[in-house]
Amino acid sequence: MEPPRSHGGSAPFRGVASSLQKEFNAMLFHVEMDVRIPHDIAAEKVDALKQAERVHAMELQRAGAWRHLWRVAGRYANISIFDVSGAQELHDMLSSLPLFPFMEIKVTPLCRHPSSIHDDDR
Repeated sequence: MEPPRSHGGSAPFRGVASSLQKEFNAMLFHVEMDVRIPHDIAAEKVDALKQAERVHAMELQRAGAWRHLWRVAGRYANISIFDVSGAQELHDMLSSLPLFPFMEIKVTPLCRHPSSIHDDDR
């Protein structure tokens, strides 16, 4: 599906609702996060960071930006799908996570596969 085009102007989204613009501008990213908290950090601080991380992650999920979140069995790691406007927004979100300083992160941009039968995977 092509994004709507304006008639008589070069701006493709002139007059189109911002939610529709986000739909066509959104990008999906596969993100792998491995958390490595140093052993010399006080347990109380680690607990507070984990609680803050949980709250922030849930907020991003409710907002629709953190679309999927899976734990990697046997590791303190997750695999996630983010639905954002681009790399800068993703970077801003990831760097806002309380555990970010202790993460090794791998990011892979995704695009829709032509053989996919799902309408919502862009």
